[in-house]
Amino acid sequence: MWPILDAIFKLDLHYETTQQAIDERKQFLIEEKIGICDIVESAVREKVDASDLGMQDVQLRDVVGVLRKFPKIDTLLFTGGNSKNGPEYFFRRHLKSYNLKLQLLNNEVPRIHQLKLPNSNRIIQTVSLTAPSGAANRAVGSLAPYKEMKQKFPKKNTVDFRIEQYAPFFQKN
Repeated sequence: MWPILDAIFKLDLHYETTQQAIDERKQFLIEEKIGICDIVESAVREKVDASDLGMQDVQLRDVVGVLRKFPKIDTLLFTGGNSKNGPEYFFRRHLKSYNLKLQLLNNEVPRIHQLKLPNSNRIIQTVSLTAPSGAANRAVGSLAPYKEMKQKFPKKNTVDFRIEQYAPFFQKN
């Protein structure tokens, strides 16, 4: 995700395991008022890999509780979709515990939904962006918008596609 945000915001981040690199990212998130968290609070894995499908005994973060606690949050960006163990999938599962459902606004990738928080007039928009992982590259390659981009600009790649997809949602202000 950081190479995508780096390109959108022209951050010139350092890519190394240092306190400087950590501080750059923290400062950026604070300045842009962006919060990042995983919807998965904890999970067990039999083998150590980054696959969402490998997660078992998943415990979800109380995102609805976070939304209630922080009234300025109006949008949730998911880096992944509704496939099993993806962020939208888990969010839908979490909403069931509150007897809530997402309302579809746009079914094209990126998929957009909204949620009305109970006991308030707050509407939360959710956007399911294409995951930034290498594993999602196969899915990206099959998308019509990606194929159109490649036809017009053969040198562009899947990261360029994600940059174009993510930018409108991060540069809303």
